[in-house]
Amino acid sequence: MEEHLSEIISQVYNKNKRNLFAFLTGAGISADSGIPTYRGVDGIWIKGTKFHKPEEFGTLKYFKENPEEVWQYSLFRKKMFENANPNESHQEIFTIENLLKDRFHLITQNIDNLHRRAGSSRIYEIHGNNREIKCSNGCKEIMHLPVEIKGKNIDEELTEKEINLLKCSECGSWMRPNILWFDERYDEKTNKIFSSLKIAKNSGILFIIGTSGATNLPIAIAETTLKYGGTIVDINTEDNHFTELIKNKKNKIIIRDTSTQALRTIKKIIENIN
Repeated sequence: MEEHLSEIISQVYNKNKRNLFAFLTGAGISADSGIPTYRGVDGIWIKGTKFHKPEEFGTLKYFKENPEEVWQYSLFRKKMFENANPNESHQEIFTIENLLKDRFHLITQNIDNLHRRAGSSRIYEIHGNNREIKCSNGCKEIMHLPVEIKGKNIDEELTEKEINLLKCSECGSWMRPNILWFDERYDEKTNKIFSSLKIAKNSGILFIIGTSGATNLPIAIAETTLKYGGTIVDINTEDNHFTELIKNKKNKIIIRDTSTQALRTIKKIIENIN
């Protein structure tokens, strides 16, 4: 496997066109930081909680009916993210970014900010992020979450001051997290749909790490890379939707190993080319 991977990486590195190196990451890459995945055996969507049920809680419709409950959960997640630290996989990706420079692009489904905290900057957050908010009525630009609003324990309620800070100054509607919910469509402003598909088109190799491909845009990204002759490297501990997509394709490598071990190998190959 390593020999085949080295050959493909070298080929892409020496190409003049469709020569980008893209990394598509999901919740699995943050698992070693103590953040639960969504659809794994211990994932949030699998277990569910009083506050978080799949495809019901995570919708704009539910938010408009229960804004304080959703914000309570969102601020619990904020505290979880802030208490977590980037792990070795995040650090390895940052090192690879420094090696590849402007040929590197990171497309992440994660909203946890750990890639940025590890140092990565060429990031496309296709499911949004927890740093920003926007009006649930759609009347204002995307804004940073006010610094006065801190992470909470799961049973902590919003204060009156926090509620006021989370109301739109223009129309009075609730502000909402700048993330993608189940009943929403991808767009460019929040989700970088066109930018990420353009990267996929020009990528000679797409590394898929820690994601099952259960949402539309990640699958479309992989399909686009394949369509234009790029190679998919599926790095996950178990088979997933991407595995099904690439099973009959020639331009693929399937790695069933931890993200950290696979990224170490990729980094070493790139260092040897440099």
